[in-house]
Amino acid sequence: MRAMFGLVLVVGVGLAGTAVYMVRGHLDTQAAQLAAERAASAQRVPTIEVVALNRSIGFGERLLPGDLKMIRHAEPYLPQGVFRTIDEIFPDGPDVPRRVLRPMEANEPVLAVKVTAPGEDARITNRLAPGMNAFAISVNATSGVSGFLRPGDLVNIIWTGDAGGGERSTVTRLIESGVRIVAVDQTTDDNVSGAMIARTVTVEVTPQQVARLAQAQSSGSLTLALLGEHVAGSTEVTPVTGNDISGRIAPEPQQEVEVAQVCHITERKGGEVVVTEIPCS
Repeated sequence: MRAMFGLVLVVGVGLAGTAVYMVRGHLDTQAAQLAAERAASAQRVPTIEVVALNRSIGFGERLLPGDLKMIRHAEPYLPQGVFRTIDEIFPDGPDVPRRVLRPMEANEPVLAVKVTAPGEDARITNRLAPGMNAFAISVNATSGVSGFLRPGDLVNIIWTGDAGGGERSTVTRLIESGVRIVAVDQTTDDNVSGAMIARTVTVEVTPQQVARLAQAQSSGSLTLALLGEHVAGSTEVTPVTGNDISGRIAPEPQQEVEVAQVCHITERKGGEVVVTEIPCS
């Protein structure tokens, strides 16, 4: 009987110890999960609702209420110019739409700089920086980089004309560098695909550059050179003449030879004329 009692006691103590161990393990697991949730909560970024597009939309298209939806965006990384409500985009009502100035994709937040004012058309003046002018340059397939120019591209402008030295005085030089294109022919859409042979290219320049380009275009021909995406324009380019291309060496200017001045006097002695050299005073 005593042996049975002792056996029961030993089994009970073992079961109790196992239960305590399991409970402690469960509590430790819960504590670890709680700590992980607290850490994740501390790192969680607050979000806020903003207006975004529900479809891709291109330059010049009308922006209507049906094109919009609300999404949540990380509040600390909110871009400048977002709209919090659809009513902010259409303050004059949905019958007065906006126009898109830059192509946007689905789920992209709508920014004020990418749309016109309510009821306003997408014009080239919307693409000009303050104080800048638009100047049109006549081009063809050669001077317009075979139709690969697009609004937003940067170009160097090269002038070829008479340098004012008469025959064989044609010179080619870089006159403007890193100029931004705002329109090709009558389009300002920078999302056009494929080559497009243009007759005019409109660039964004200062008033002083307008004067230079107008004079250059009237006195010679202009050619555009497309810059790479990560290449800045350079003005350190040596003018090139026809002699540089043909290899012909330009004649050196003739130097004047100084002739010594000679002074003399003439005397008549009877029937003989005598010429005598004297120092020049």
